[in-house]
Amino acid sequence: MSAEKGKNKFQGIFMLTDRLSYQALEAHYQQIHKRHLRDLFKEDAGRGERMSAEAAGLYLDYSKNRITGETLRLLTALADDCGLRERIDAMFRGDKINVTEGRSALHTALRAPRGRCLAAAAVPDAGKPVHKVLSRMAKLANQLRAGEWLGFTGKPICNIVNIGIGGSDLGPVMAYEALRRYSKRKLKFRFVSNVDGTDFKEATRGLSPEKTLFIVASKTFETLETLTNAESAKEWTLKKLRNPAAVARHFVAVSTAEKKVAAFGIDTKNMFGFWDWVGGRYSMDSAIGLSTMIAIGVKHFSEMLDGFHAMDEHFRTTPWERNLPVLMGLLTVWYNNFFGAQTVAVLPYDQYLKRFPAYLQQLTMESTGKGVTLDGEAIATYQTGPIFWGEPGTNGQHSFYQLIHQGTKLVPCDFIGFRKTLNPLGRHHDLLMANVFAQSKALAFGQVAPAGEPYRNFEGNRPSNTILAEKLTPAILGALVALYEHSVFTQGVVWNINPFDQYGVQLGKVLAEELLPSLSKNARLPKDDSSTVALLRKYRG
Repeated sequence: MSAEKGKNKFQGIFMLTDRLSYQALEAHYQQIHKRHLRDLFKEDAGRGERMSAEAAGLYLDYSKNRITGETLRLLTALADDCGLRERIDAMFRGDKINVTEGRSALHTALRAPRGRCLAAAAVPDAGKPVHKVLSRMAKLANQLRAGEWLGFTGKPICNIVNIGIGGSDLGPVMAYEALRRYSKRKLKFRFVSNVDGTDFKEATRGLSPEKTLFIVASKTFETLETLTNAESAKEWTLKKLRNPAAVARHFVAVSTAEKKVAAFGIDTKNMFGFWDWVGGRYSMDSAIGLSTMIAIGVKHFSEMLDGFHAMDEHFRTTPWERNLPVLMGLLTVWYNNFFGAQTVAVLPYDQYLKRFPAYLQQLTMESTGKGVTLDGEAIATYQTGPIFWGEPGTNGQHSFYQLIHQGTKLVPCDFIGFRKTLNPLGRHHDLLMANVFAQSKALAFGQVAPAGEPYRNFEGNRPSNTILAEKLTPAILGALVALYEHSVFTQGVVWNINPFDQYGVQLGKVLAEELLPSLSKNARLPKDDSSTVALLRKYRG
């Protein structure tokens, strides 16, 4: 395919590897990829301070990466060549950059301050409906937190169960766990996502239907797993309360499907909408975050939105060399495309962030797990999204860190830590943070083994970023999530893919619905591949 044929609205040349800026990075990689971090630090006494950036309450130390000043210059030149500035401007304007679905990707409007003008012809006055929904969410949250929302029998609601899946679950679960310190402890919060009945049974175990409110989160009100769990929740509620009118006092919806919500029995006055320009994995700060607002209160939820917005503005306005999301996104490209690193480990040293790596798995891999460009061409000459994974420290140190330190695979790491803990206890926090600094140091510089003991050798030269903040607050959580959102966007621009669709999610769902009737014992087996037919026969007994 010629370079001219491959031109599109967002990139001048189709194949990334055809770009001169990419080829310059390839040549540079050949020159420096064997250089050790020990030598890079020895040659530059101020490297640790110079290779850092700060914004929205986050401090990024990226000095322990296998890069030089020239690497950064070439990476930012690649970003320019790929049209990153134009793509950022297009996203914030509300242009339909989600080209495969013909939609804007305007999640940044969810956290824009009231009255902020978004000059978007495609999404006029986007801020007005956002703040209208936020105000309605706040009213419900305040009622529940004050004990003023009464169930069908007149008892105050004290149990909140969020039913969703994907972005309708991972964001709320992560945010609740991350901000549990700020939550109203008199309210219990449970989350149901898996269609496995065990998830629902365990989430409702010990709860009273008279005191339980379900939030059913499904934009279309058609998501099979969510609706199956919602129907079970209705049955569980009515088994105790008996009157179908009880549904209106014990269920609210986060959806746009008014008729289907009403048919379920939910009062549409208690339906909270969002828009087609909000992707599921970018929706935790929309009405999908209703459970979060109820848990932490309106003030803290607003602070979280402020943290998102602060990072949005930093990303939108800051030069690449000081731009945290751009730097992290380009470093991911550097290791993925030149060093062949297939994964990124996210290692938060705060127990409250235990669900953060799982949340990032959807954000990153649903966004960059694409093998087709914006031009509709199969990608054959370079790799796209790496696998994201991780666990909180120090637990991970006694699990998989062995492979990161001494294994044969290169695993870039993101360490996340805080100067202050929300739960002071003796010297626990100093010990925790000593491990953050020690692990990144050990990965970078390694250790030479004593003679005759090669198994004690630590090669080092393993790259990492360290992200530090004062303490884990709602604002810092918002900034942290936005940091990764925009890092993913940066990667998508370089790889010329659409980070806002997820067609790969659909095929398995379609096939599951097709196969479901065949699981009944007396149903006719489908004419299918021999493996599927054999498995169905074995399941049916």
